[in-house]
Amino acid sequence: TVTMKGLLAILFCILASSALGFAPSAQRAVVSRPSTTSLSVFGKRKTEAQKAEEEAKAAMYWQGEWVCKDCGYIYNRAECANMYFEEQGAGFRCPQCSGPRRRYAKKVGDRVGTTLDGGDAPILIFSFGGLAATIAFGVWAVQNL
Repeated sequence: TVTMKGLLAILFCILASSALGFAPSAQRAVVSRPSTTSLSVFGKRKTEAQKAEEEAKAAMYWQGEWVCKDCGYIYNRAECANMYFEEQGAGFRCPQCSGPRRRYAKKVGDRVGTTLDGGDAPILIFSFGGLAATIAFGVWAVQNL
């Protein structure tokens, strides 16, 4: 059987050994390696082919602004992994209000349009349909008690 003195001795050994892990060591070998990271503020120069490729890619996407209809956030490629709005997947959320991708609209001048991915109509239709089905089931269940 383990006595109280034995438990205290075990506890003391555990605490002492864990405290030694925080004690400074006598000598540490310091190896100086050249840094593998470099601060490149301006980046490398792009070749003409890379510039042409970027221009061709940019021509495929809307050049205007995308605006969140819920909060007014203007989509910024630099804040969103440098991806065009159209490249964002269905799970994309507004960084400001967490609104879904379908709540974004194209901004043309001072007017905001709608996107082509359905808007809120399907959600509203199925929500009201589910509400009607729930009420109908409730009425039927009450009558058949």
